[in-house]
Amino acid sequence: MVKSPKNWLNVINFILAIIAINIVAQSFYTRIDFTKEKRYTLNKKTKETLEKTKNDIIITVFLDGEIPAAFRRLSNATKDLLNDYKAYANANVKVVFADPLKDVPASEQNSIIEKYIGVGVKPMAVNIKNDAGLTQKIIFPMALIQYGEKQIPINLLQKTGGAATDYEENITSSIQNLEYAFTTGIKRLLKDSTPQIGFTEGHGEPDNSYLSDAINSLSPNYLVGRVDLNLMNKEGLDSLKVLFIVKPKKSFTELEKYKINYFVMKGGRLIWSIDQVNAELDSLQNKGQMLASNLGLNLDDMLFEYGARINYNLVKDLNSSLIPVAIPSAGQQTQIDMAPWLYYPILIPDTSNSIVKNIDGIRAQFTSTVDTIGVANVKKKIILRTSPYNTVSETPKMLSLQTVAEQPTQQEYTSTAKTIGVLLEGSFKSVFFNRPIPVGITENYNLPANSKPAKMIILGDGDIFINQVSKTDGTTFPLGFDRYTQQNYGNKALLLNIADYFTDDDNLIALRNKEIKVRLLDKVLLRTEKTKWQLINAILPLIMLICFATFQHYYRKYKYAK
Repeated sequence: MVKSPKNWLNVINFILAIIAINIVAQSFYTRIDFTKEKRYTLNKKTKETLEKTKNDIIITVFLDGEIPAAFRRLSNATKDLLNDYKAYANANVKVVFADPLKDVPASEQNSIIEKYIGVGVKPMAVNIKNDAGLTQKIIFPMALIQYGEKQIPINLLQKTGGAATDYEENITSSIQNLEYAFTTGIKRLLKDSTPQIGFTEGHGEPDNSYLSDAINSLSPNYLVGRVDLNLMNKEGLDSLKVLFIVKPKKSFTELEKYKINYFVMKGGRLIWSIDQVNAELDSLQNKGQMLASNLGLNLDDMLFEYGARINYNLVKDLNSSLIPVAIPSAGQQTQIDMAPWLYYPILIPDTSNSIVKNIDGIRAQFTSTVDTIGVANVKKKIILRTSPYNTVSETPKMLSLQTVAEQPTQQEYTSTAKTIGVLLEGSFKSVFFNRPIPVGITENYNLPANSKPAKMIILGDGDIFINQVSKTDGTTFPLGFDRYTQQNYGNKALLLNIADYFTDDDNLIALRNKEIKVRLLDKVLLRTEKTKWQLINAILPLIMLICFATFQHYYRKYKYAK
């Protein structure tokens, strides 16, 4: 048959329409997201950040090659997200997926790993299942963003705890965190200045070895150092964005409190991580018992005016971590065993708050409860609580290691969850308004009656941001890592979240509220019904094909028999 000119014209018009649609699609990017949680839709703040880019951006993702299936899912989610970044960015975005150790001889791998660690790209060892069993592989769940002459590493893995072969829950939370991680990284590269963070010293605070991981974890994105309030002048306080007061043991002078109050009045961000009670496990292990006495830090009036109070008590919680205990044995060498220590509670984050969303429990030591006080123009949000199975002891109190052998009763410890950490936001009242200026203040600080919009977090524990240190060789361990139980807690994630929230005026941490529900198969049901579904998938299509062929045969026979 010869097609008529009209048919040829229709074919040509169809081809031209397809070409036109492709040309338009290259110029205008759009996507229809049918998922319930809008997992493929970028947040408005992300789009605004990408529109501000001027120079080319190179994003290298080190999740390629032979990696476990869970990490492959993280890699694919990263690729989908960065495709959207390329579409909305004002500048050109180049995305590269690479395996740093591909085709690298075993003798040279250590030098390559050290090279990447030098720029903040840290590896981890994972187990891969194969026919031969389990094999260990070094992978880099990281990305590196380069913008002009600046670059910043991005950790794609939200948590570092958990079993070495079961990453499903970890990967799910990491996928939820991807947009926040990349957007905040790009935003930091766009900034002309780096926020400054200070940790106070001069009041018996822990030395740098106990704060090493906190300082090192913050250093890639912030200027971090120690602050002596006696020596710090007004210009130095003005340059600070965030101030940490971590586990002081000596009282603050009125001069130091005046400078802290000025820092708050100018809109500073302040974290109080305070021990109101002097109690240390080292003293207990050396002496067997000790008197937990109250510390006089001279800070109660400030905290009260700002809207909170750290109580002089100690919390015992059934949801607690373990400590090593020496157990003597008749005729044998003393053995070291792990026992629950109720004075070391595992604090539970309030998941409704973006600061502590998607992080693990927080390891604490000798913790006190925190009360909030009604203060005008200040909003209060609880971020950390104990479990409901706790009891509170007033201090001073005699503590003894012998209590580890006691069997707690549920009735004794059934209570309500106690508040340990609160977030305060708003305009705070000046503690020194209409009060004499302390002796030693020589500069004009010009304190107002109320502060500019400021933020502070008050924690009833001074050990939350302190890492463990080996007594034998001085080795420091990661923040939140318990070297005795080899378990990771959420202390480092809390530190980084607070720093992000307190230094970002655009509140990008709200991106953490994005939730992605992964509908995983029921593994137990999958094992029990595996054979049934294999048979169904193998036989049912053949039966359907035979039925269709039989129907088609008799239908054609019936049709043409007419």
